[in-house]
Amino acid sequence: MELIIDRVSKQYQNKIAVDRISLKLYKGVYGLLGANGAGKTTLMRMICGVLKPTSGTITFQGFDASTEEYRSNLGYLPQDFGYYPDFTGMDFLLYLAALKGLPKPQAKRRAQELVKAVSLQEAAGKKIKTYSGGMKQRLGIAQALINAPRILILDEPTAGLDPKERVRFRNLIRELGKESIVLLSTHIVSDIEHIADTVLIMNEGQLIFQGSWDGSRKDLEEFYLQQFEEVEDE
Repeated sequence: MELIIDRVSKQYQNKIAVDRISLKLYKGVYGLLGANGAGKTTLMRMICGVLKPTSGTITFQGFDASTEEYRSNLGYLPQDFGYYPDFTGMDFLLYLAALKGLPKPQAKRRAQELVKAVSLQEAAGKKIKTYSGGMKQRLGIAQALINAPRILILDEPTAGLDPKERVRFRNLIRELGKESIVLLSTHIVSDIEHIADTVLIMNEGQLIFQGSWDGSRKDLEEFYLQQFEEVEDE
């Protein structure tokens, strides 16, 4: 299982949002850090096939990000995911399962597993417009997992979750990383410190750090801030 990002760039008029990034991702959890405007969301949207790179390629098992074969292996939670407010949580998951081509019995079983995994069992039959922000975020996590993706892209997934929910989510992601490629972007450094096998740091469209984090090194947040100081000093 290999996701290859090969010299990928994205340019908007005079601004280079992502600048010649190359990565090879395998099973595991990858934590993506960077300030606002660093290019994280643009990179993730290209990996999801939502944006087309200005140059470079993104492939999974030989399939380009623009192909149906690639997309069938993908789960994505954007910062603001779209939903239908008058759908119940369960109906929304079943609807997305149908779009992904899951047979009805499998879709129902999978949706029931996921509402339990994100602790929405009691709210599954209620309309999404009645959900709190944290509940909507948990539903977003569930919809990203509906097709048991081999590539899971999560952009600020713990936004709106309380501390207890965040711990539950981190445990879920840690388990998913044993069988899938998980790329997680967040401003909450401690979430990445707890669950990421590999830390990636972006600044001004470039990847300025890539490495494992085993806890024996200095505090990750201190290290993260130090990277930007070093870039500014150059």
